[in-house]
Amino acid sequence: MKKLTLTLVLCVTVLFGATAQIQKGNVMIGANLSNISFGLDKPNVFSLKINPKAAWFVQDGLALGGDVSFGLATAKNAGTDISYGIGALGRYYGATGANEVANNSRFFGEATVGVSGVNPSVGGSTNGLGFSFGPGWTYFVTPSIGLEALLKYNGVVGFGSSAYAHNLGLAVGFQIYLPGKGTARKVQRDMQ
Repeated sequence: MKKLTLTLVLCVTVLFGATAQIQKGNVMIGANLSNISFGLDKPNVFSLKINPKAAWFVQDGLALGGDVSFGLATAKNAGTDISYGIGALGRYYGATGANEVANNSRFFGEATVGVSGVNPSVGGSTNGLGFSFGPGWTYFVTPSIGLEALLKYNGVVGFGSSAYAHNLGLAVGFQIYLPGKGTARKVQRDMQ
């Protein structure tokens, strides 16, 4: 009976805890998608950018981790554009209250820095220091899953036929928020 009660209390806490997903020690894993295009008319352009990321909450509302990005745009008889990046990620969720547009939602700011490249089939390529920053908004479908929109300025400074490349991108995605090892150990001890 004790195990059943503890399990029910844990489930209620996880399901209804408003800020439990962004507490210190938890882990965020997910991805954003942007620049999605499936051209049906000629020249049949296909483009997609995927940006997986993982971060650990070092304090309530502040997550640090890493991200990877890969973008592809191709058209028949026109070549292929490739972009890539790998780097460090920082994300800060604001406080509740004015920060909450709808129940179970939060604004956040995200910034990255690392190695990136933009290599179009036509025009100047740039490879070097990549950085990005911008605001985002997450709607928590459940306390463990968030759907989000993110508007980011992306820049690359470095080498190639062009010294600087930049764009403004709108991405949508999802994040999964998992309890950290400390929380898992506490639940395990309570279950015994």
